[in-house]
Amino acid sequence: MAGGFELDRFLPYRLSALSSRVSREFSVIYRDMLGISNAEWRVLAHLSASGAVSVRDIHLRAGLEKSKASRAAARLEGTGLVEKKADERDGRLVALTLTEAGEAAMAELIPLARAYEAELLARLDAEDRAAFDRIVSRLGGP
Repeated sequence: MAGGFELDRFLPYRLSALSSRVSREFSVIYRDMLGISNAEWRVLAHLSASGAVSVRDIHLRAGLEKSKASRAAARLEGTGLVEKKADERDGRLVALTLTEAGEAAMAELIPLARAYEAELLARLDAEDRAAFDRIVSRLGGP
């Protein structure tokens, strides 16, 4: 259809497709190493960066639906990578933390994540990397 909508040129579609491809490529690393999902990786990464936090905090900060964050945390607890403790400030709440096994797993995964990121960034020259950072920030990204 002449003059129809060009999905391949639609920015939200392009960003989503790029995000999916990059996540899929990186997921091979953590899936093969730990047998975890994308949501579980995000929970581990967030806990590694933040320390003890609630599922609600992970939901808000890691961009996961609350139910996905909760299920991922429960699966990680079942594998021994995460533990739940009563929140120190409010005993009604539960805080998640990495176990020693979770910290060890992240100690192995973080260098692999950084290497994958470096591989992606190597496809861009310094000027393109700086422009990419500015554009992502301007569009509201982290």
